[in-house]
Amino acid sequence: MNPAIENTGGSLIRALHGRRKASTLNLGIGEPTLPPNIDYFQSATHWIAEHGCRYSTNIGDHDLRELIAARYGYPGLNHADNVCITAGSQEGVYVALRTLLDPAQDELLVVEPAFPVYAKIAAVEGIPFRRVTATAATGFAIDVDAILEAVGPRTRLIVLCSPSNPTGRVISRADAKRLADGLLERSGPPIYVLHDEIYREIVYTDDVGELGKVYPYTVAINSLSKSNALTGLRLGWLIAPHDTMPHIVKMHGWVTSCANTFSQRVAHAIFAAGDLAGHRAWYATQREEALAAARTAGLEAIEPEGAFYLCLRVGDPDTLGFAHTLLDERDVIAIPGDIFSSSLRGWLRTSFVGHVGAIREGYQRIAAHARERAGLLPAGS
Repeated sequence: MNPAIENTGGSLIRALHGRRKASTLNLGIGEPTLPPNIDYFQSATHWIAEHGCRYSTNIGDHDLRELIAARYGYPGLNHADNVCITAGSQEGVYVALRTLLDPAQDELLVVEPAFPVYAKIAAVEGIPFRRVTATAATGFAIDVDAILEAVGPRTRLIVLCSPSNPTGRVISRADAKRLADGLLERSGPPIYVLHDEIYREIVYTDDVGELGKVYPYTVAINSLSKSNALTGLRLGWLIAPHDTMPHIVKMHGWVTSCANTFSQRVAHAIFAAGDLAGHRAWYATQREEALAAARTAGLEAIEPEGAFYLCLRVGDPDTLGFAHTLLDERDVIAIPGDIFSSSLRGWLRTSFVGHVGAIREGYQRIAAHARERAGLLPAGS
């Protein structure tokens, strides 16, 4: 048994999700509930009927990569050869970290609060990593000064998720430019920034920074999972500088050979139709309902600028214990914030992808549980 695998914990999010019952109010898992547009599947089926379902090239279908490069239009990253089609965004994250970092001499910097997978991949691959953490004092805003200050002589890759999972905070255009300028001023080898843009299409502000527009050493990751409610399609992409792509594609080929051909044809139909932000208005309404529900329940929340999460302050420092007893005693799943960062201890990540009535009821139960744990309510109230 590989001790690195054995000693690295699995997904607590999945573990809590696996304990759900038919009656459970599940505010935990970050998975859209909207139905997909079946027209894109029909288009892919017609294409497969005519062309078959063979391997694509390792890097992915050229016509799909052209559409993706054009959609983003990142300077210097806007050619089909800058795009590799992956089996979801998480494969893209793994391939990027594994390819761009030499465990013997390089270091990863993880901007937190963050989805735990970045640090877990680094741990199992023996890649040294450090964390730079946003705090409640700044509303968990992405702190460019702290990031630049944390960069060390071995830092070769910074991973940043914006819009953020779990907080929904977004890096602004000015801050993206400031981060780019600060990194470009440094001497020595380039420092890559892996910008995880999985929630790129689900934003509630016009001031959204995109590192690929201002920083030539950006690696951008995305997929159709969140934007188009296609988590099971497992279709993502990685955009990277041209000189890194032969190595990235080599590693991608070893990991998964090539992305699913049918999924690529579904993606082609979606990109050709320009239909990547069609769900945004629905999520904006859900966000307002969730914020109102939190206020009604008397819960402090981090107001999200993107994604579909609302972090709620429950105050209990034993956030994991809170989450487990919340499920056991109140039949609600919510994710303890400190799996994303120590600065989110005492917070829960909730998802507002479900029915508004379930969100309201879930928040009332969370508030009641917080009061009970604080001794303000008798047990079982």
